[in-house]
Amino acid sequence: MPSIGVKLYSVFFKFMLKHRLQSRLQSPENDAVGGGSFGVTSRPQEETAAAANPSFTDGVATKDIHIDPVTSLSVRVFLPDTCLHLPEAPAKSRVGAPIPGSDSNPVLTRRFSYGSSDNVTVSGSNAVVVKRAQNNFADRRSSYGCSIDDANLKFETGNGNYRGYNPVGKNPRRLPVMLQFHGGGFVSGSNDSVANDFFCRRIARLCDVIVLAVGYRLAPENKYPGAFEDGLKVLHWLAKQSNLAECGKSLGGSRGAGVDVRRSEGNWHVADAFGASMVEPWLAAHGDPSRCVLLGVSCGGNIADYVARKSVEAGKLLDPVKVVAQVLMYPFFIGSIPTPSEIKLANSYFYDKAMCILAWKLFLPEEQFSLDHPAANPLVSGREGPPLKQMPPTLTVVAEHDWMRDRAIAYSEALRKVNVDAPVLEYKDAVHEFATLDMLLKTPLAQACAEDIAIWVKKHISLRGHEFSY
Repeated sequence: MPSIGVKLYSVFFKFMLKHRLQSRLQSPENDAVGGGSFGVTSRPQEETAAAANPSFTDGVATKDIHIDPVTSLSVRVFLPDTCLHLPEAPAKSRVGAPIPGSDSNPVLTRRFSYGSSDNVTVSGSNAVVVKRAQNNFADRRSSYGCSIDDANLKFETGNGNYRGYNPVGKNPRRLPVMLQFHGGGFVSGSNDSVANDFFCRRIARLCDVIVLAVGYRLAPENKYPGAFEDGLKVLHWLAKQSNLAECGKSLGGSRGAGVDVRRSEGNWHVADAFGASMVEPWLAAHGDPSRCVLLGVSCGGNIADYVARKSVEAGKLLDPVKVVAQVLMYPFFIGSIPTPSEIKLANSYFYDKAMCILAWKLFLPEEQFSLDHPAANPLVSGREGPPLKQMPPTLTVVAEHDWMRDRAIAYSEALRKVNVDAPVLEYKDAVHEFATLDMLLKTPLAQACAEDIAIWVKKHISLRGHEFSY
C-alpha cells in the first residue's frame, strides 16, 4: 500500500483539483479566455515554472521555442551533454553480479511486465519479472559519426544576452528525438513546470535522447481536438526543421538562384524567394528525426497515441521523421462500460473516476461528450485510423492502484494480438502519476520506472537494430 504521506497528500491534491475542475465547469466564460484559438499552455497560479537554462550546468541544456505564430503552442528542448561526447563508461562487472558500491534496490522485484520476451524471467502464468540490464556503457555502440574532439562546446560571452550553448564542429553527435506530452487531464500541467522539467531531464540523460516537451493548449479555453492537433503540429515542425537543416547543408556552397544560406553562432536560417525560415541549431546539429519516440504521461498518452496513428497514416510524407516507438505512461483511457479496476478503484489516489469525468467534460465539446469518444477509448468500434497492426512498438506503464489500469492493459493486449511489440510494466504499490508527480519524482520507484523505460526505448533507437544498447 502507498505510504501515509502519499495518502495524506492525495486527499489534499484531490480536494484542490476537484475545486478547480468544478469552478471551470461552472464558468462558461472561461472558454473565451486566452484569445480564442491562441489558447494557454500553462496556469502559473497553480504551479511553478522552471526557468530554461541553455548551458549544461546539470548535464542537460534547455531552451523554450514558440513554434506556431497563431497559437500558444511551444516546446521546451532538453539537450543532454552526451551530444558533445560519448557517455563515460562505468567499471565492468560480471553478468548478474552487483557493481561495487551500487545500491541493490529492492524495488526491482516490484516491477512486472506482460507480453515482453526480452531479458526477462517468467514468474507466473501471465506475468514476468523484468531483470535490470547492467549499465555497461563501455559496450555501447559509437556509430554516431563523431568523436570528442569533433564536438566542441562554445558559449557566447560577449556583450550579447545569450550565454548558452551553440553547436560548432564538423561532425556533431546526433541523438534520437523524443516528443514528450505532459499530463494534467487536458486542463492543467505544462511543459515547463518544475515537475515536468525534472522528469524530462531525467529521461534525456537516461535514454540519451533530445527531449521536446510539448506545451499544448489546455481546456476549457481550447477543447478537443486542440491538444491533439498541437501534438501532430510539433511532429510536422520537427520534419520541417530537419528539411531546412538539410537544405542549408545542400545549398551552403551554392551561389546564385536567389538562394542565401547563412549560419552564424546565434542564428541559422535559409532564405530564398519565398522568404526566410529559422533553423533550430540544436536540432540541426544534434537531432536524428529518423529515430523519433513519443512519450505521453496520463492524458499525454492519449495525445501520443493519436500522433502515432497520424504518423502511420502520413507515411513518407513525414520524411525524414519516423516514429519508431511510443511510451504510454498510465494513459487517460476510459469507456462507457466499466472495467473491474474502474469499479474497484473508482475512488483511488490523486485522480478518482469522478474527477476524470469532469476533466473529459471540460475537454470534449458538449455535443461530442461521450466516454466512448475516440479520444477517450482507443478500442471503441468504428474508430478511424490505421489498423492496429501498423502501430509502432508501444510500451505501457501502469500502476497497481490506478483505476485506469485495466483499459491500458487491454489496449496493449490488442496490440500484441496483431504482433506489435507492446509490453506492459506494472508497478506494485504505485498510484497514478507515481513517476511524474512532483511529490513522488524522487522516490526509488519513480527512478526505477525511468530506468526501465530507458532500457526499452534504447532497444528501438539503437543504430544496430532491435537490441539492448549496452
